[in-house]
Amino acid sequence: MIKSLFIGLWLFVMLIPWQARAELVIEITGGSEAALPIAVVPFGYDGFVPQADISAIVKNDLERSGRFAPLPQKDLISSPHEKSEINFKDWRLLRSEGLLVGKVSSVDGQTYQVQFQLFDVYKAQQLVGKRYQVPASGLRRVAHQIADQVYQALTGEKGVFSTRLAFVSVLKNADGSRRYALQISDSDGANPRTVLQSKQAILSPSWSPDGERLSYVSFENGKAEIFTQEMRSGTRTALASFKELNSAPSWSPDGRKLAMTLSKGGNPEIYVMDIATKALTRVTHSSQAIDTEAVWMPNGKELVFTSDRGGRPQIYKVPATGGRAERITFEGRYNASPDISPDGRYLAMVHGLNGKFYIAVQDLESGAVNVLTERGKDESPSFAPNGHLILYATEQNGKGILAAVSVDGGFHQRLGETGIDVREPAWSPIRK
Repeated sequence: MIKSLFIGLWLFVMLIPWQARAELVIEITGGSEAALPIAVVPFGYDGFVPQADISAIVKNDLERSGRFAPLPQKDLISSPHEKSEINFKDWRLLRSEGLLVGKVSSVDGQTYQVQFQLFDVYKAQQLVGKRYQVPASGLRRVAHQIADQVYQALTGEKGVFSTRLAFVSVLKNADGSRRYALQISDSDGANPRTVLQSKQAILSPSWSPDGERLSYVSFENGKAEIFTQEMRSGTRTALASFKELNSAPSWSPDGRKLAMTLSKGGNPEIYVMDIATKALTRVTHSSQAIDTEAVWMPNGKELVFTSDRGGRPQIYKVPATGGRAERITFEGRYNASPDISPDGRYLAMVHGLNGKFYIAVQDLESGAVNVLTERGKDESPSFAPNGHLILYATEQNGKGILAAVSVDGGFHQRLGETGIDVREPAWSPIRK
């Protein structure tokens, strides 16, 4: 029976009637009461005005982190662009924790100079500031970099706005047929780019630790195969094309190995492949059970995976070299699709309850489980590289969308729009 459930979920992913592609749009559906107030003043412009509104991108980044509550523009008492124009006494009346100002200039519309300064309003001191010179095509990335620096200056944690999202879309052609697309976008869902298109299903994207490669499963040759692909060159390599199942690739923290599920021995088991040599190490030996969805612990020495060896899907931990598997989830009859926070403290998972499926986190030290979502149609959790948010797939109006929730469940957002249907999200590591 449990095998039928696993197969049913597999077919569900492959057969959902997805629609045409569109850019992801973020909608914040639940704010955090603990968000810090911050004033982001619209940047000043000199010369050519760029298409990218840098201060608006920064403001949106900070708001969607769940950690900040940018003041509405109508509440800003003035429009300073550098320290000499700031009257800190007036700004203290707004009770803002920080004040961000900046300027953008260009003499040709091709190259832009961008500068910003973040101030502690109460101390009247600069916390961080920088100047950039970038081509017009680099303005969005600079905006995300500024947001990252503001985030880190005020929280002490790394920002993740310069990271990327990978996801799978299914696009409807004019003749009614479908094509699948593996896409990446900025962390705010903007600037989507297609990495691969196929008439057959694409599943399970997974980022390398350096963010330069993606692994994924493609059915383009009539069966499930595991590929890796270079982001810069587009070069693809087939790593696993054995008979039967090749699925669920996951990069080791050092980028040298991939954990994967193979049924080359007759039963779905966890294997680890050395990418350079393609040598395989079999990790699990469960004969009748389905072992799948392995992900690495941050120490690179252990794997966490889903198995129905106890009768129903639960999550287990095993040495990456093989050995005795230890069950780590006990609350509820269904726990699957694990992901581990970058600090190794939390396990994110799909938690089944009364026939519905939610995103939950488990504290790996105490074992305490916290259910974070409410819709009951959720899957594929993926931690942000700073561990504060969890990206996941869900459903709205019969279409797949992406959403995110804070680890404490206090902040929610959706990434979607009419005309787009997406699944299988993966959050990239922080760019170097």
